[in-house]
Amino acid sequence: MRMNLWNETRGIPISRTMVWEAYKKVKANKGSAGVDLVSMEDFETNRSQYLYKLWNRMSSGSYFPPPVKQVEIKKKDGRMRKLGIPTISDRIGQMVVKDFIEPRMEKEFSPNSYGYRPNKNAHQALSFVRENCRRTDWVIDLDIKGFFDNIDHDKLMLAVTKHVPEKWVRMYIERWLEMPVQLKSGELVVKQGKGTPQGGVISPLLANLYLHYTLDKWLEKTDPTVKFARYADDAIIHCRSKGHAEYILNKLDTRVKACGLELHPEKTKIVYCKDYRRKGKYPIVKFDFLSYTFQPRSTKSKRGSHMFLGFDCAISISSRKRLADKLEELNIVKLTFKSIVGIAQYLNPKIEGWINYYGKFRKSELTKVFKLLQNRLIRWARQRYKRYKTSLNRAFKWYARIREQFPYLFYHWRVGYSC
Repeated sequence: MRMNLWNETRGIPISRTMVWEAYKKVKANKGSAGVDLVSMEDFETNRSQYLYKLWNRMSSGSYFPPPVKQVEIKKKDGRMRKLGIPTISDRIGQMVVKDFIEPRMEKEFSPNSYGYRPNKNAHQALSFVRENCRRTDWVIDLDIKGFFDNIDHDKLMLAVTKHVPEKWVRMYIERWLEMPVQLKSGELVVKQGKGTPQGGVISPLLANLYLHYTLDKWLEKTDPTVKFARYADDAIIHCRSKGHAEYILNKLDTRVKACGLELHPEKTKIVYCKDYRRKGKYPIVKFDFLSYTFQPRSTKSKRGSHMFLGFDCAISISSRKRLADKLEELNIVKLTFKSIVGIAQYLNPKIEGWINYYGKFRKSELTKVFKLLQNRLIRWARQRYKRYKTSLNRAFKWYARIREQFPYLFYHWRVGYSC
């Protein structure tokens, strides 16, 4: 990149280094093109020009973000989630501002907020919930309906102003909030004072700020005895009793409405953490959080000498189905690799990702997924090799032989899965 074209700063204190560092993060995150149809490969071919143009406009205050491209992805329940994809240049611009203000926000945020934060992750949130489900009998499984679509811009900017005295930062945040959305048809939809698109670089930080005041700080002031874990707009709140949970949920309903939001009437519920000690009979004894299901489960004692009923988490049925659907989508039987080694190299990054996330707790629950994978690999062999087409038994023996001779070929074999 021709850095000598750039002065260090212009009227607004955005340096070339800030833009360059933001660019490197956006490039690492990858992602598709926005409304300008410029892919990361296209961007790379004229990187100096794109970055200089962005820096020049942002540092002079003349940068206005283009519309956000709307795409849809399928949610766990089969419905569609709308995502907003900014252009690559705009993602870099958002990253500049995010990097500038995030350190000060981090000093304010609750340790119980785990989503989209540096050094925080979903497994930490799950561990926190596991621990507290053992200590308290009840939880509120909280879900905010259409959260990103309903963030009130005026209320959000009040929170931003509290922590961001720099006018130029607030100016750009307001411009990003006001960005129209371009639908698949090409129609532009202008926002009416609320909503921030999922998919934007700065959106998660702004969402965390909004919920910091809507939920986290409010909970800490209303009842300091309550333990909770929040990941974006999903939260689990631990309560001492059913009455305590009902009281907190009623107050929460009023609170989120005052902040322009609404609790999801079907997904928000009070759950009894039933186990061998807690034998009450209540209709709801399980909940999903971060693609894991918490429910009563048979559990081995620490010494492994006996079984007891615990309350613990494992990959949810809907998540397991998504992995099975992904295997179907990969169409392993039709893969044209010359040997099983090629298939292993192709699949291992995906398998490693599944195990790293879903195998953190009760990893044996993934066995059913790998059983499906085994069946597809055997079907591939029967398609590929004539000697196995007429004998399923011989194909199974082939698979067992490969498994024995090359125990580290597939990632799940390396970490102890037998199928």
